Amino acid sequence: MLDFQDLGKYKENNRIEAKKAVGGLPHSIWETYSAFANTVGGVILLGVVEQPDKSFQTVALPSPEALLGEFLQKLRDPTMVSANILSPEDVYVTQAQGNPIVVIQVPRAPRRLRPVYIGSDPLSGSYRRNGEGDYRCSPEEVRAMQRDSAEVSLDTGMLEALGPEALRRESTEAFCALAEKNASPQERPPAAEDVLEQAGALARDGSGRLHPTRAGLLLFGSLREIQAEFPLYSLEYQEKPNPDAHWTWRLLSGSGAWSGNLFDFLRAVSRRLPQGLPLEEKASAALREALVNALVHADYDEPRGLFVVKTPQEILVSNPGGLRLPQEEAVGDGRADPRNAALHRALRMAGLAQGEGGGLRRIYRIWSSLGLQAPRLEEQFAPGRTVLTLPLVPGGGAAHSPAGDPMEQKQALLDYLRDQVSAGEAELAVLLGCGPEHVRALLGELTAQGLVEAHGTKNRRRYELKQLPDRDPGGR
Repeated sequence: MLDFQDLGKYKENNRIEAKKAVGGLPHSIWETYSAFANTVGGVILLGVVEQPDKSFQTVALPSPEALLGEFLQKLRDPTMVSANILSPEDVYVTQAQGNPIVVIQVPRAPRRLRPVYIGSDPLSGSYRRNGEGDYRCSPEEVRAMQRDSAEVSLDTGMLEALGPEALRRESTEAFCALAEKNASPQERPPAAEDVLEQAGALARDGSGRLHPTRAGLLLFGSLREIQAEFPLYSLEYQEKPNPDAHWTWRLLSGSGAWSGNLFDFLRAVSRRLPQGLPLEEKASAALREALVNALVHADYDEPRGLFVVKTPQEILVSNPGGLRLPQEEAVGDGRADPRNAALHRALRMAGLAQGEGGGLRRIYRIWSSLGLQAPRLEEQFAPGRTVLTLPLVPGGGAAHSPAGDPMEQKQALLDYLRDQVSAGEAELAVLLGCGPEHVRALLGELTAQGLVEAHGTKNRRRYELKQLPDRDPGGR
């Protein structure tokens, strides 16, 4: 919630858009509605202009209630916009600087409703938000959102033009050995093909013949066959003495020196990542979790591929495809929503992946227990990408965050909420460079002081300003 008694302190950014609207409902409101819904959400203010110094100033709206009614009427018209994702409490009239204004709080749309678009054509009517305002999505961005909106995981598709021989025997034999080791005696299938079928790597057509699935090809195929199905597919792992230096060791899918498939990449990189780190065995579990998380959430139809970079300062794990859940849910203990569910199931059979949900949260916990600075999770757009950074420098606690003093940390949280309108625990933990548990404790203190309020359920909780403090939030 914005502090409407101090509106002049806000400026337009990725989460706030001001529109004058004195001549009626502006058509650009739908572009902003689509953009917020398809990105991370935000607030639209009608009856507000941006001053030359970028601060906000209200104007006299002739009829705010009629403006609100017109917006709600058009919002329910499917020929105007594809989805109404607002609750009644998201739209209201309030007072600011002596004038009535209309407030429209747009959440991030659920993936099954994205893209939210204007008119009848998602390719021409879908928008997203960046630091400079709203922009029309490229056809590639629209298609990526459409892929994510599907109820069925796309990696379950059967490739009827290929037979089981398209899967490399060396890779499948190593997988079956791990699956047998990880299974109880009564769960062990008698033959390798049965293991692969149970894992979702092979599927039967109407005549009972076996064919690789998309997940099976990604996991166990050779690069040529994989890229015939996924032309943009690539994998790369680098080790560097520092982020700007040339690599000293590299594993590249296109090198020709190895298979180029996901299973062999996972095994090779999982062995190298923890080498030289403190408490190597403990770090190994978190690093494999991070790598598996990237593999099962990657969109292999997106450009730039999946890459991992290890330096003495940090490990960066970057996969194509944005987050399918809001960041606070992705880092929380909520349900998992992997982009490649069959791939995830296969890795679980081999004991290489954990159960459903909580993977990122486990990484945060392990990193904190190692005394390292908190991981940072970033979602990028145009094209969609998810980047997890695992610092290898000491920290991990409140004393090592950018604002080390708890009172300064609380002030940093208040300042951020003033600018960004609302935020989840994971987002605020990234801001401070600390774990979710510590930021939750700070938010609890701010809530008790009446400065912050929480909205939503446990795994979708967001925090907003209740009022701006007139004294130090630490109580000094």
